[in-house]
Amino acid sequence: MSHSHRELELLDVLKRLGGSARNSDLAKALDVSEETVRRTVKTLSQTSDVERVRGGAYLAGTQNDPSFFRRISQRTDEKRLIASVVCEVVEDGMTLYLDVGSTTAYVAEDLRLRKNLTVVTNSIGVAQTLVSVNGNRVHLLGGEMQEDDRGTFGHDTYTQVQRFALDMAIFSLDAVSASKGFLYQSSVESQLSAAIAESAGQVLIAFDHGKLGETAPYVGPAAGSVDYVVTDREPEEPFASAFAEWGIQTLIASRKS
Repeated sequence: MSHSHRELELLDVLKRLGGSARNSDLAKALDVSEETVRRTVKTLSQTSDVERVRGGAYLAGTQNDPSFFRRISQRTDEKRLIASVVCEVVEDGMTLYLDVGSTTAYVAEDLRLRKNLTVVTNSIGVAQTLVSVNGNRVHLLGGEMQEDDRGTFGHDTYTQVQRFALDMAIFSLDAVSASKGFLYQSSVESQLSAAIAESAGQVLIAFDHGKLGETAPYVGPAAGSVDYVVTDREPEEPFASAFAEWGIQTLIASRKS
């Protein structure tokens, strides 16, 4: 079946972005509205060229795991609230690190309101969201690409991030334990996050309430290195006491009445 010029453009962008992308990233790359992207993706899904997921699309017939899009489509309202609070903590002109998490993707969207940021990231989506906005400078770290997370990891990633004097590192995570701290499913992600937290001026971890009490095998940033946690519900015990003991300021993102 022949495709329109717009459809061919979108397919080309998806290939260049590694086979998957959020609608907002596609809209920016194509210089069109997200509604135009959604219509084009819908048409392409009917010809089995792409698969639709909430908030994005990926090329059909590839090995791409759309797990990132499943994560980003979960608790979207909570993540948007969390992102708005994180944006209030960040000041214009800061040098920031943002990781590959789904919550961080929402944070990046809100940070488009800030000016003259230096953004260091291993996330393709974060880089695309913030580049060329309000005088921002964006540095996408090298390393080995991980499809599931749409980001880079490894020795090269760590070596490059050490060149930057980070005012703040902003992380997401997979689980929070009141006894073990901040946890990840990925060994390489936990190692990178822990190393960056050691040298950043401040550390902020953003997560929705569903992560409290979950479990994961790898410890990320040391609890004592974390300055802020931003979540959408007031933590209950034993988490409230754990955060207080670790010297962490808890910021609650709640709907305004």
